[in-house]
Amino acid sequence: MKISGLVRRTSFAIGVSLVALTAASTFATVAGAKELTLANFMPPTNPYEKGAFQPFAEKVKEATGGDITVHVFSGGELGPGPVEQYSRAVDGVADLAVGLQGYTAANFPLTLLTELPGVLDEATGTDTVWKNIDLLKSEYQRVQLVSLWTNSTNILYTRNKAVRTLADVKGMKIRVPSRNAGLIVEAWGGTPVSMAVSEIYNSMQTGVIDGALIDGTGTKAFKLGEVANYLTVGMETTISPFFIVMNKDSFEGLSADQQAAVLKVGREVSTMANQTQLKAASDGVDAFGTMAGKELIKLTPEEAKPFDEAAAKARDKVVAEAKAAGVPADKVISAMMAK
Repeated sequence: MKISGLVRRTSFAIGVSLVALTAASTFATVAGAKELTLANFMPPTNPYEKGAFQPFAEKVKEATGGDITVHVFSGGELGPGPVEQYSRAVDGVADLAVGLQGYTAANFPLTLLTELPGVLDEATGTDTVWKNIDLLKSEYQRVQLVSLWTNSTNILYTRNKAVRTLADVKGMKIRVPSRNAGLIVEAWGGTPVSMAVSEIYNSMQTGVIDGALIDGTGTKAFKLGEVANYLTVGMETTISPFFIVMNKDSFEGLSADQQAAVLKVGREVSTMANQTQLKAASDGVDAFGTMAGKELIKLTPEEAKPFDEAAAKARDKVVAEAKAAGVPADKVISAMMAK
């Protein structure tokens, strides 16, 4: 009986998986003509849903006269795990996918130079990247780059220990969104822990990590206001880039006019996504400061200086490594920092 029950449960699970796969494949099959799938790993309650992803779908439909419909699958409906988002677009599991270059850093050494401290300003970074997009295009040859934007500066949420000085960071296990962010945490004296954003809440709640480097949307969008007691802002850290990329075959299956419409909308949504994120991040910082029993720590320029000097050393290390590997780091950084 036990074996029989296991077989029935296994068969049921396989059946559910096949149904989900069939549904995704159905969209993918007709993607070139009328319908596209967009895989979003974030929950539908995330500000990006209404501020960028649904508007993307609406604008594409309008721009193509109703010929193309984009179906947004949020919360990992087309497969769990934000780390796999880029592969989902490459492999055609989804026609379009939202993700962060930092999760698959080896694919994006040029793009990730833009996240280093002092390279971009959070308010103008998206426009700066697009003005210099030709410097980065070589990293998107396996997909079609549709949208790319920067977010607000990553800040430090901590569980039980306030961070006011570098000495406070020493020995703390801190979640980071990318290798570059990890090098900064190391320079501060902490131990970086690479972790998807969806895992931060439980890891901080259970003490697996002591803190997390993430932007201000962490307060509400990822509920870190419930598990962190301190939030430190004011030091220079990374500014994570995001993307929407499209499966090559899906894109090439569109007409020339449809391709142009998707790319035009993607550029517009890059700005919308950046603005949505900046507002949500600012609101998140303000909200944390009003929560009972929480402390928002705003470093003065003098207090932030040791953090910034350590971060600058980490930035120089990244640039040196990139140049040694044949990556034109100086050219990219100087172009991004040009006024």
